[in-house]
Amino acid sequence: MARFLSRIGAFSHRHRLSVIAVWLVVLIGGGAGAVTLAGETSSSFSIPGQESTTALQRISEKFGSSGASAKVVVHAPAGQQLTTPQNAKALGDLVTQLGGLSGVVKAGNPLDPAAPSVNAAQDTAYSTVTYSAKVGDVTAEQQKALLDAVDAARSTGLTIEATGEATQAPFHIGGIAEGLGVVVALMILVITYGSLIAAGMNLLTALVGVGIGVLGVTIATGFADLSSTTPILAGMLGLAVGIDYTLFIVTRYRHELRRGADVGTAVATAVGTAGSAVVTAGLTVVIALTGLVVVGIPFLTQMGVAAAATIVVAVLVAITLVPAVLGYLGDKVLPRRQRGAAPVAHDAVDTGKRGFLAGWSTAVTRRRVLALGLAVVALGVIAIPFASMRTTLVQRPASDSTQARADQMLTDGFGAGFNGPIVMLFDGTGAVEAATKAGPAISALDDVAVVTPPTPNSDGTAALVTVIPKSGPTSEATERLVADLRALPADPGGPKAAVTGATAVSVDVAKSLDDALPIYLALVVGLALVLLVLVFRSLLVPLVGVLGFLLTIGASLGATVAVFQWGWLGDLVALDSTGPLISLTPILVIGILFGLAMDYQIFLVSRMHEAHSHGAAPLEAIRTGFRQAAPVVVAAALIMFSVFAGFVPAGDATLKSIAFALAAGILFDAFVVRMVLVPAALALLGDRAWWLPGWLTWLPELDVEGSALTKTAETAAVEERQEVAAAER
Repeated sequence: MARFLSRIGAFSHRHRLSVIAVWLVVLIGGGAGAVTLAGETSSSFSIPGQESTTALQRISEKFGSSGASAKVVVHAPAGQQLTTPQNAKALGDLVTQLGGLSGVVKAGNPLDPAAPSVNAAQDTAYSTVTYSAKVGDVTAEQQKALLDAVDAARSTGLTIEATGEATQAPFHIGGIAEGLGVVVALMILVITYGSLIAAGMNLLTALVGVGIGVLGVTIATGFADLSSTTPILAGMLGLAVGIDYTLFIVTRYRHELRRGADVGTAVATAVGTAGSAVVTAGLTVVIALTGLVVVGIPFLTQMGVAAAATIVVAVLVAITLVPAVLGYLGDKVLPRRQRGAAPVAHDAVDTGKRGFLAGWSTAVTRRRVLALGLAVVALGVIAIPFASMRTTLVQRPASDSTQARADQMLTDGFGAGFNGPIVMLFDGTGAVEAATKAGPAISALDDVAVVTPPTPNSDGTAALVTVIPKSGPTSEATERLVADLRALPADPGGPKAAVTGATAVSVDVAKSLDDALPIYLALVVGLALVLLVLVFRSLLVPLVGVLGFLLTIGASLGATVAVFQWGWLGDLVALDSTGPLISLTPILVIGILFGLAMDYQIFLVSRMHEAHSHGAAPLEAIRTGFRQAAPVVVAAALIMFSVFAGFVPAGDATLKSIAFALAAGILFDAFVVRMVLVPAALALLGDRAWWLPGWLTWLPELDVEGSALTKTAETAAVEERQEVAAAER
């Protein structure tokens, strides 16, 4: 692989203009395709075949499909009721205006005697505004018109807010917080390289890669129903790894330049050596993300495949576009003081035996028992909240939004469970009678506030019953109520009863994801063991790496639970309210952090393995490899942390918790597991760390450091010197 990648690097250098032109054409073509072919994304999550999802399909068939809707909530001034002539007129005028908005099919009047929607105190009511467009298809102009109408009606003295699926704005990317993360990443690159040109090139090529990846996902929305989170997740991950992969190759390129190699040779060597590690590391991320397919959840599979495709683009950019650009920059990627300087010996290029990181590795390996114990205990303590983790699909709006204020008004006026109704479908002959008969049993269940009379369809073969819980949609009591409703005895010969609605769908999806979590974790852990055995030809080194990864997962999710579920340090992440984690968070974090953790393991421990294979004693091999690889790993981890952390202050709760867990996981894995736990454990193991049973010696060697390429170059140099000496004689 090293020789093959070296040839790719040399080709990209020789034909650099053509390579850059091809990537620019792909980028421009992706932009044109995104503009012309992109479709709408979906903000809803469901799993085919579940009771709640199947029931929703049956409701659509029996009752007809309805468009997206919004609830415009109205509250009377203190001490007044909405039924007074003045307030009733203002409310009627508002309903009339809402009904005339573009795209609106109907706006209900809360004071209509046939279908009232006012609370018992008659001071809070809501109008259901139904659109012809489906969920997710209500345009930004239509949303703005609704909110403008609400804002204008406030002049009557009524408190008016709007909520519901039709008011939800699509996810966005590229805000101030995300941009700040990129700026921090650029600053880290400048400090690492000591060259603004090198840092700018690194960031620019990474942006090209992530741009192509995200544009490709955007094009795919025109042909598939993708989640609105998919392109954002792909962009977040693609940007982080794109910067890091370029960093690894450029660092090795600079290393070769300082050793006296010409630009072409340095490019080929860098792609053949560091590029091998980049391809291997990228492969681990891709496998982890595509491994989400085994979970069997379509929207999660889409997220994983889209993000994996973006990673593939980032790897291709690193081994083709980056060498082409380096061909033009030459030695400008070096600090000015190093340009034109005399060649430096191989050992002198890397970090010397002095300095903070060198002292760090010495201290960790010297006090290895203490270091290992502290690392395990610290991560174990942080992981404790993980045991109480709860998940949900119910998304909480930002606290300063009209949606949050409307939800609170509905809670105050109608009860906490009003925002999370549960729907029961009775399907079959005699549905209305069965639904009526089930009413008393449903009302007798714990946490039931209201049970509505059955609503039949046109031919009476189906009926809907709405159950309003006493508790909110994310509470454990509501989750138990869903299970209790499903446990009600059914008439064997009667119509079939099914529980559905947004709350039931959330419960079902959360349970499916929780059930899939240990299966997926076992898959990635098994994959990690196999991959690391191939890379390091050892059993104990992979075992240490995998156990460290498990501690990373526990600590990152534990910290996320403590912040987002318990509310600890909530102000630090601009947290609006506490509650269960979004159901996607645990399994996505495991998949992404697995790949990134293996990146650090490969880049750090492979240098230790290389030193040991060249004859260094175990302890010295650990310290030598640490000195050589740790500076780049530190820079890479800080960059990834900055990119992920940039998404945390954003208002969207779905992305916030995932980004926080990834940022925390990067810190724990890079700075505790890989830089404390792993060297300490390897120092304790000594020579046994690199032991491989005889029955596994047939395994192929994955030369992620390009040793074969280096040996070939050294052999050629020796032969050249011998030929020169012979000619002189």
